Amino acid sequence: MCGVVGIVSHSPVNQYLYDALTVLQHRGQDAAGIMTINNGMFKLRKANGLVKDVFEQKHMFRLAGNWGIGHVRYPTAGSSTSAEAQPFYTNSPFGISLAHNGNLTNAEELGNRLKVEARRHVNTSSDSELLMNLFAHEIDEASTMDLKPENVFTAVRAVHEKAHGAYGVVAAIVGYGLVAFRDINGVRPLVLGIRESESGNEYMVASESVALDAVGFKFVRDVAPGEAVYITEQGELYSELCSDNAKLVPCIFEYVYFARPDSTIDGISVYDARVHMGRSLGEKIKREWDHLDIDVVIPIPETSCDIALEIATTLDIPYRQGYVKNRYIGRTFIMPGQLQRRKSVRRKLNAIGSEFKGKNVLLVDDSIVRGTTSEQIIEMAREAGANKVYFASAAPEIRFPNVYGIDMPTPNELIAHGRDVDEVCELIKADGLIFQDLTDLVTAVKADHENITQFETSVFNGCYITGDVTQEYLQHLDNLRNDSAKKDESQNQTASLDIHNIN
Repeated sequence: MCGVVGIVSHSPVNQYLYDALTVLQHRGQDAAGIMTINNGMFKLRKANGLVKDVFEQKHMFRLAGNWGIGHVRYPTAGSSTSAEAQPFYTNSPFGISLAHNGNLTNAEELGNRLKVEARRHVNTSSDSELLMNLFAHEIDEASTMDLKPENVFTAVRAVHEKAHGAYGVVAAIVGYGLVAFRDINGVRPLVLGIRESESGNEYMVASESVALDAVGFKFVRDVAPGEAVYITEQGELYSELCSDNAKLVPCIFEYVYFARPDSTIDGISVYDARVHMGRSLGEKIKREWDHLDIDVVIPIPETSCDIALEIATTLDIPYRQGYVKNRYIGRTFIMPGQLQRRKSVRRKLNAIGSEFKGKNVLLVDDSIVRGTTSEQIIEMAREAGANKVYFASAAPEIRFPNVYGIDMPTPNELIAHGRDVDEVCELIKADGLIFQDLTDLVTAVKADHENITQFETSVFNGCYITGDVTQEYLQHLDNLRNDSAKKDESQNQTASLDIHNIN
């Protein structure tokens, strides 16, 4: 999962892009990058690390220009080297820079096709660079000496036909303007905002509406599935639906975990969705656990706080903050490698003993993926003196890997894969475990929004919306994503750095 932003303004955008990326930091903590355009020249700064660490004052001075794009990244597969930090750049045609949130499911096929038919070289294992080269090739095919809006939309239509998977994209074309487009199923989010100035309208696109709020842009609407938005350097806005097969099927895990609660995605408030999740899970607990004497409801901060509060209200049981979070530790779910995640849990959370001692506690989390974090948090509750420790998950059992841009581990690393609830409960050492039902989760997120009839829920039921996910492809992801592969990659990176330092 990554975060993207693009701005076309009548004044310098470097600070706006920086501020937007800081509020999208939750979507990726591995790398960050900003590309601005000034007098027909790209100005780029990107590197591994958090936004605040990647951009120093000297870098901000160099990022001149009134329009540009930005990106925060975490790796979904393969390496996390700085070579794969975004935005990417190609000099042909015109000069194009691109940043991407999502994952292509036919990357290998596309890579071969581009190499043979378009004679374009992809220098990393990133499917984002692959997508940029595909877009660049289609722009070249659709235009001649000049680039018109209809050429842009023709190119995006061709991208939709050839690229399978999920993506929210921002791209800058030197001399022309900003292009943003979203996959035909709308799996990954993308929003459009506007700001009025004395010189005319200014526009912004971003992964979440909260980024618009942070820099003073007004939310206009979500970019539609299959739609392309083209904003010229002069601030002229064009848009067109570039697919005949577009259908809105947003990723439900955005609402469960990834998005900030103050964001609105496809007309649904993330905060409201989580409140509804808590209410429906609370009703299930009331039905199935009415015999349990639960003294207190405690969330695992921070995503589950709103959910846990609603559960406590539904059960008429006290709600307490039993864990203190160290805000300077990254989100453990998106950390590459099991060892790093294990080490981070204890550094990230500390229990308040008085809230646990002698009590039967109900811990609430947004989901259970590998089970590592849940097991350690339960252990911390017992060490703090809890009598009984029950655990509730606002999401159903995660049994399948994600192929659309979330680094869900391989099936064998998912604790619920091939196991029933009792077996998972035993593994995380809880006194009771309850999961949200998938139908209840969908109902909770959808609420009264009739424009959404389906969500992307493959991690729970194994049904992949693009219809092209085979067992062979899942095995390929397994080879890239499993913790052993990531450990080997990390060692290779360390060895490479050692050699570089020696030289």
